[in-house]
Amino acid sequence: MTFQPGQSGNPGGRPKTKPFKECLIVEAEAAANGEECKAYKGSLRWNARQLLEKGDTAAIKEIADRLDGKVTQGISGPDGGPVQIDLTVLGDDELDAFALLCRKLAGVSSDDAEADTSGEGEEG
Repeated sequence: MTFQPGQSGNPGGRPKTKPFKECLIVEAEAAANGEECKAYKGSLRWNARQLLEKGDTAAIKEIADRLDGKVTQGISGPDGGPVQIDLTVLGDDELDAFALLCRKLAGVSSDDAEADTSGEGEEG
């Protein structure tokens, strides 16, 4: 197979594993069944078991966040709708700067924006 420009060599990407969560599940099931921890002392599984037995939920959460990544938290407005921004508190210079920033983020050059005199999106 030859290299194809623009094609990923790893289309599936890095596997989405959660090592600490997996260790916690294995050790929680073993503890619930009355089994001893068979992992090496100091290993991730061993440490997970110690934290489970102590009931140290704060440490478990902190380690899980570090090893497995924090859960993504969405941002939304009231009732899950879009975030509302009140632009009426801005002055003309601030509105111009905000409009310029929005154009840059949208990939629209200043020349393109000045050439657009259609007034689309403006209330009238």
